[in-house]
This record gives sequence, C-alpha cells and structure tokens, in this order.
Amino acid sequence: MRDHIHKMQPEEQFSCGVIIVAAGRGERAGQSGEGPKQYRTIGGRPVIAHTLDTFATWAGTGPIVVVIHPEDTELFAAALKRVPTSAAPTVVHGGATRQLSVLAGLEAIAAAGAKYVMIHDAVRPFADHALLDRCRQTLLGGADAVLPAIAVADTLKRAGANGVVQETVARSNLYAAQTPQCFTLEAILSAHRAANADAKADFTDDASIAEWAGIPVVLVEGMVDNIKLTLQRDISMADERLKGSEIPDVRTGNGYDVHQLVEGNGVTLCGVFIPHDRKLSGHSDADVALHALTDALLATCGAGDIGDHFPPSDPQWKGAPSRIFLEHAARIVRERGGVITNADISLIAEAPKVGPHRQQMRENLAAMLGVTIDRCSIKATTNEQLGFIGRNEGIAAIATATVVYTPGRNA
Repeated sequence: MRDHIHKMQPEEQFSCGVIIVAAGRGERAGQSGEGPKQYRTIGGRPVIAHTLDTFATWAGTGPIVVVIHPEDTELFAAALKRVPTSAAPTVVHGGATRQLSVLAGLEAIAAAGAKYVMIHDAVRPFADHALLDRCRQTLLGGADAVLPAIAVADTLKRAGANGVVQETVARSNLYAAQTPQCFTLEAILSAHRAANADAKADFTDDASIAEWAGIPVVLVEGMVDNIKLTLQRDISMADERLKGSEIPDVRTGNGYDVHQLVEGNGVTLCGVFIPHDRKLSGHSDADVALHALTDALLATCGAGDIGDHFPPSDPQWKGAPSRIFLEHAARIVRERGGVITNADISLIAEAPKVGPHRQQMRENLAAMLGVTIDRCSIKATTNEQLGFIGRNEGIAAIATATVVYTPGRNA
C-alpha cells in the first residue's frame, strides 16, 4: 500500500472525529443488573458517561460516533442523560467483532466529513485532555497513525502450553498499547476496508490494522491511569477512586414570602390550619411558609420561582393547597439528582402562636419532602410590634433549603 505519511502546515485547522467503541458484552466483568461493563456505575455515573464527557469537553473534538450493541439502546440513552455536557453523538450498531464495530463507526465518521479520527474504548474512562493534546500534536506533525502507549515495566515470561516458563522476554522497546488510537481518517478507513475485504479478522486493535496496511504508527506517551476496565475488580477500584475525588456538591437556597392578613377565621401555615380572627390573602391557600420553602428548593437547581411554575393568574390554583407547590419543587430537585438534607423555616408574625403547632408542622414538612423529621425545622418570632408585621397586617416567612447533588448531574 502507498506511503501514508503526509505533511501538514502547523496552522492547519484541527477537527477530529471521535469513535467510542461500546458494543462489547464484557463477559470477564461478570453479570450485573446494570448491564455490560460500559454501563456499570462508577462515581455515581455509568462508565461510558465519564468517557463521553472527556471527549465532549475537549476543544479538538468534532463529530462523535458511539458504536453500541443493538440490545443496549435504552441503556445508552439512560447513560447519555448522565453526561453533564451537551454531547449529541451519532449512534450506530456494532458488528460481531470489535473490528467490524470500528468499521461501522469509521463509515459514520466519514459521512460526517471528519479529517482525523480518534478511536477509543468506552471502558477507558480516565483518559484526559493532556493525552488528547499529545495525540493531536503528533497528528499535526505529520503522522497518519498515533498510538498512546506505556513502556512495559514488569518482567515478561513466555510459557508453554503446560504452564512452564520457556524464556524471559526482554522488555526493552516493549510497550502496552492504549486508546485513543488516532489516525487520518482516509488512511485508517482504507486499511479497515482492505482488511474486511481480505477477511482479515484477527486484529486486536486499530494500530495493528494500520501496521498490516503499511502505515507507520508513531508512539506518544500514554497515561498510567488510562486503564481499561476489564474485570469486576477494575470497576470497583474505579468507583472507589472517583468517590474519593468527588467534591460534594452541596447547595443552599433561600426563599422569602409575605402575605397580607385580612378578615377571616384562621391561617394555614406549613399545612396546619390555625384558628385566628384573620386569614392570609392569596390566590392559593396563602401558606406563606410553604411558598418560601418552595422558592428555596427551586433556587438550589436554578429552576426559577414558584410564580414560574404556578402563575397566580392561573385560576386552577385558586384555593389550592400549597403542599402541591412544595411537592412539585421537591420532585424537580430529585429529578436533577438532588437529595434534600435540611429544610428550615422562620415565621415572622405577632399572632397566632406557632409553638403549639410546631411538631405537626415539622411532620407535615417531612412527609411533603420525603425526609426524616430531624431534617425539618420551624422557628417563629415576632417583629416587636414594628412595621406592617408588628401592626398585624401580614405574616412573613424566610426559608432555607440545603440539597446535596450528585456530581456531574445537570442540576
């Protein structure tokens, strides 16, 4: 085959397609209810979500193609939701072998018009941008094929079929291959097509196909951490590593609301009706405490305020119990990966007395939020007869909510 080394100008624009190979079954990792190993959870997200995020956030990435098994459509769709970046990959189905799966991905990348391509194993979630930069620079330097690799450090032995060592293999100039393996698209696609036409199906990686096709493969420094998750033990260790590196995503939201007191027979606070010679004016049941807490919860994930979700101009909310609003906010928080860890409400009123009803209020909050009662606090104070509250013209509430979000979720 022709010499695939080419020369490029350093200023040539770099646009690199990415193929994530994710069609394998991963039998050596054992069976799991989560599916094949690329969908197992590490650090709170599927392996493939971590892998995709690395490429989706790299400046050199062009079109992304993910090659999946036909049976994994739903698993992949669920995993893609856990990618915090706006990755929009093309999905193609793989073949009976990795080689056929990569060829399917290459054909899709070619259709997208990419000039270069990186081919990466979905189960290598720890590749970083520095590695991708090294590969890019080598491609820009004129290579048609780039292989990240680590020099072999262990002493190597060759054994016979009986398990007896036959010789010690010199480890000088020996390297362990990694991915992403990077190529000019024209070169590797031609090599894959030729191998397929010649029924050559025993290649273990794409660099070996390039070697067979006569394409010089240039080594770049790989990463010790860029391991391939093969066994269940690898997955467990990766999970522990990510958990240890997580920065807790703890968020606090504040809410404030006030309602006017008018003639009536009682007020509703935290879902408790308290007989009183006045009532709170509002389109719903005017539960000022729950309104403030609803805003506090929505604030933890940037989801607007209570008026955005329940406009006071909408007649369907007239007289509605405010627990509907709070439960809706709690559901939004959970859908975005949040766990409510604390809810605190301060009521500011001259009357009625809150103390006798505090326990029931806390129980109501716990039920509405789906948390234990020790995470719910109700406090009350007067305004020392100052201002509109001191003149019994209204009741105010200040609420604070604390929520812990799963790192990496689009909260």
